[in-house]
Amino acid sequence: MTEILVTETVVTEIPAAAAEAHAQPGDHLAKLARMANQIAEFFQAYPEAEAVEAIADHINQFWTRRMREDFRAGFAEDAAALSPLVRQAREKVRASPPG
Repeated sequence: MTEILVTETVVTEIPAAAAEAHAQPGDHLAKLARMANQIAEFFQAYPEAEAVEAIADHINQFWTRRMREDFRAGFAEDAAALSPLVRQAREKVRASPPG
């Protein structure tokens, strides 16, 4: 018979505010770019116009207002980190919900 030893794992949750205090501003934008590019990878098989709409819709639905605002502002001047589909979708990302 094989014995299995299970040890206790302690997970410490760091509040988002504390984590952000230690993050560099570029880290935040790099994460947003990575996430947006991953969304684009999923939709890349779609026709281009449909993919652009789907990427923007996903970001508008699932990202917080702050994330969307940071994304729009952070890549306004230099969008080199974004895939071509994300660059097009960026223009359709809303800073805040309509209404």
